[in-house]
Amino acid sequence: FFFFQAEDGIRDFCLSRGLGDVYKRQEHKERSSDFRHPSASWPVKFVIICGGGASGIGKGVTTSSIALLCKEAGYRVTVIKVDPYLNVDAGTMNPYEHGETFVLDDGGEADLDLGNYERFLDINLTKEHNITTGRVYLNVLTKERDGKYNGKTVQVVPHIIDEIINLIRNVSVIPVDGSGLCPDICFLELGGTVGDIENGPFLEALRQMDHFSPPGTCVVFFVSYVPVLGTVMEQKTKPLQHGVRELLSSGLSPDFIVCRSKEPLSHVARTKVSLFANLKHDNYVFSIPDVSTTFRVPLTLQEQDLLPLLAKKLKVEPRRAELQHWSEKVKRYEEVKFSKELQSVTIAIVGKYIGLTDAYASLVKALETAAVFHRVRLDLKWVEAEALEKENDEETILNHGASASVVLNRREAWEIVHKAHGILVPGGFGVRGIEGMIKAIHYARETKLPFFGICLGMQLSVIEFCRNVLGISDATSQEFDHLDIHPHAVVLVDKTGMITQIGGTLRLGSFTTVVKSGTLTERIYGGTEITERHRHRYEINPKFKQDLEEKGMVFAGHDKSAGLLEIIEVQDHPFFFACQSHPEFKSRFAKPSPPFIGFIAAAMKAVSYTHLTLPTIYSV
Repeated sequence: FFFFQAEDGIRDFCLSRGLGDVYKRQEHKERSSDFRHPSASWPVKFVIICGGGASGIGKGVTTSSIALLCKEAGYRVTVIKVDPYLNVDAGTMNPYEHGETFVLDDGGEADLDLGNYERFLDINLTKEHNITTGRVYLNVLTKERDGKYNGKTVQVVPHIIDEIINLIRNVSVIPVDGSGLCPDICFLELGGTVGDIENGPFLEALRQMDHFSPPGTCVVFFVSYVPVLGTVMEQKTKPLQHGVRELLSSGLSPDFIVCRSKEPLSHVARTKVSLFANLKHDNYVFSIPDVSTTFRVPLTLQEQDLLPLLAKKLKVEPRRAELQHWSEKVKRYEEVKFSKELQSVTIAIVGKYIGLTDAYASLVKALETAAVFHRVRLDLKWVEAEALEKENDEETILNHGASASVVLNRREAWEIVHKAHGILVPGGFGVRGIEGMIKAIHYARETKLPFFGICLGMQLSVIEFCRNVLGISDATSQEFDHLDIHPHAVVLVDKTGMITQIGGTLRLGSFTTVVKSGTLTERIYGGTEITERHRHRYEINPKFKQDLEEKGMVFAGHDKSAGLLEIIEVQDHPFFFACQSHPEFKSRFAKPSPPFIGFIAAAMKAVSYTHLTLPTIYSV
């Protein structure tokens, strides 16, 4: 068992709860016979979820679903995502490479799986809950440069392994549910697949954690896909068996097997899996077939009585998960999403990364849950912004990784915009597609079509207004025109001085905004002070504020501490709302984000639905 160097805040937290005998600070201590002690106890149980055979099969959803069962049974839960890539965090990754970068309250730029965890569990994680190889090595190399290894030769074993375990155990005790209490169970998802070269140190760290912990401290789930070959129409478990063999070779044994498949796992396949995975009974093999929505997975696992078996393995008091409320939400979600009787609203998303919907994962979920709130079917249409810029209707644009279903020519793109009941311009970086987004914003403003701009969408809204209402034809942003001083730079970098590095230097995390009374924003949120998450480098230039207000732009919100312009509206427009923040990151399955609720309500009015009063946050 590892005694480790703890952060001061976490150490004090544990000491205040009588855990001082467990949580001992070891400042630069050399390894000794007491460093690992099998009789040592730890206040948190660990559920490890790893996978093999293929990536992208649903480990994140599986992790969230099992954690939800435990949470609804009364256990306090937390989740850690381990990513084996060398990036320190997900902040500098291209969305086409890795999907959405999810932003946390403390400014952490994390893997999109942390968004899944928060949406399922309604918890607030920290940047510490996303551990990467880059972060591990950065910590170790920093300590080496500071001389904290006392002249030792720094190696993968023991120093990298010890650092991984230190990070995991430090993070596992951080409260995440607002109670201030230490979690009971920590779920740890290992990214990638077992057998990957970069996963080796993490698997060894998990093996040592399991080995030096008392029985019942660590439980291992192995997730794999069971394909059906078209020639024989039989579920094939051989890829899963090879994955289990890789896991066993690392020194870990699976306690549970989760089989992803198109159809429910057959009895023959289940028996075969339990045999070759060294499980005593096929009750420890669980089937997750394709479902209508990922929110149904917890119900699927509950039907197979997972929780009593997990409680037995963890040596905790068995409890039953109360999922009636969750089941009702899922049923309503499915009824709305797949109903042929309900009318639909069409929302056009005009963006830069639309070829990979994972690049806007939180955005899509926020729109879907808001549509369910209003019991209206959502019809999402994706428009590549560059397509709106072209002069020739049939001219196609360069495919930046987009799928075949993405609109890549001007005629089709504008047809979608014209038929939409609402237009949304999301965040992004760089100059590509900017003019197309500005044209879409201009169309929404002129035709009084409901419009929602997020981050970059807000900045471009101000630029469009300056160009077409104030008559500043060359209005631009410092992001697009890199001149040190541009006379009509409507959007400026938020900090003075040179930017020495890209990663971690944006304005990140939760900030409080003061809302102007009597505005659409106040109606949406139901209050005059709100908190949302941010991820941006550039801000609206305040020198244009007075001119913009005189022509009908409303600055409905400003940052409480720095006074930065945060939210804009347009007078005499039914719904023109744009914000510098990313409200989609705080939307939850059971608690949709207020701006998304308002946007869908406005889109409903655009198709002659009954006029609704925009709901306040208290009615969510």
